[in-house]
Amino acid sequence: MELPLGPCDDPRAWDYDSDPDPDPEPDPDAQAEAYIARVLSPPKPGLAPLRGPLLPVPATSPGALEPRAASRVSAVGVPGLLSLPPELLLEICAYLDASLVLQVLPRVCHALRDLVRDHVTWRLRAQRRIRAPYPVVEEEDFDWPTACIELEQHLARWAEDGRRAEYFCLADGHFASVDSVLLLQGGALCLSGSRDRNVNLWDLRQLGTEPSRVLVKALGTQPNSTHKGWVWSLAAQDHRVCSGSWDSTVKLWDMAADGQQFGEIKGKAAVLCLSYQPDILVTGTYDKKVTVYDPRAGPTLLKSRRLHSSAVLALLADDRHIISGSEDHTLVVFDRRANSVLQRLQLDSYLLCMSYQEPQLWAGDNQGLLHVFANRNGCFQLVRSFDVGHRSQITGIKHSLGALYTTSTDKTIRVHVPTDPPKTICARSHDNVLNGICAEGNLVVAASGGLSLEVWRLHA
Repeated sequence: MELPLGPCDDPRAWDYDSDPDPDPEPDPDAQAEAYIARVLSPPKPGLAPLRGPLLPVPATSPGALEPRAASRVSAVGVPGLLSLPPELLLEICAYLDASLVLQVLPRVCHALRDLVRDHVTWRLRAQRRIRAPYPVVEEEDFDWPTACIELEQHLARWAEDGRRAEYFCLADGHFASVDSVLLLQGGALCLSGSRDRNVNLWDLRQLGTEPSRVLVKALGTQPNSTHKGWVWSLAAQDHRVCSGSWDSTVKLWDMAADGQQFGEIKGKAAVLCLSYQPDILVTGTYDKKVTVYDPRAGPTLLKSRRLHSSAVLALLADDRHIISGSEDHTLVVFDRRANSVLQRLQLDSYLLCMSYQEPQLWAGDNQGLLHVFANRNGCFQLVRSFDVGHRSQITGIKHSLGALYTTSTDKTIRVHVPTDPPKTICARSHDNVLNGICAEGNLVVAASGGLSLEVWRLHA
């Protein structure tokens, strides 16, 4: 349900962080403990979370996929591969690697080039692989060749219940729960933020060697910790990284300069989520605010605004929008160009994590459900809600054209194909809650409440 925009949504209502009567500075540890008890505590045994009705699955038209591509290959009078019916050519191509088909066959001849370049060819191939409605959000310019390559790669990597994936447990770097992870440089490096107040740098190229070679160092020059409070969020833009903490600060690090600190933002409330873009750094904080800084100068405060009536738990930004989810059960879409609130959606639950690849916004909530929003001409609409098997809060989500990962306080990581509904192809249970996930290249890393990083190195 979309709420009408109120006085608090007036662009003139940006308070520029100038509260006339600021609240007394809270104890960050006590505030963090209360937050965990309220927001992330698993449900009591025997009590299933209350869930609203899921949105219906749209019917698929039997004639939705017409093999128009088959008519593109003209018959050839001489014996040979091209004398075969187009349907047989597509069948032969189905046994070849998708990237090979896309990169090599167009160089053979014009007929095969036309066959390979037709997106219907790739749509048919994808539907044969997954046999389910896909993608969840239909779009005219959907990149079917790239999606097909990602789907086939994802299915091959997690085939046979993920037996080909190498598993590593990095348990020698933190002495408290790990709450955030971030992969850098295509998965070569990893950052982890923990309740031990440290941000650790890991070299995942050294997986399988001595643990001391994998753990590089803790960021910062303080003798005991990176921050003075729990490290709750991480974000990156190229080689620059920021870490947000319950000590109400955001620290900026230059990974191209061996992780040296190059800036610090001192706020007034715990930093629960971050988004780092080339021109802005956005924070979501415990005091219900979304705040925008210019990281290129200072960083400099641009504007701060109470977009919610409770803590901001999840945040995303791109060149057009800032999207925030809150404990107040709302999703707010802010238009950067118009400098005003575009939408305020009322939900049945609150969102803890989001993953956005235009036009699809995937989000996990406190009831263990996944929700998909579609960006249609700048207007976000809830199009589908899914139960993917989690029994409590979904704490992490990573979505791409061909892959979907989720983690939960039910102590599981689940690997899905992003169909409608998602197909779970692998699940892993752990001894502790999982607090977040990141996937890049052939690496998947989950943050564990058991003081460790759970790492999978994938092979085709």
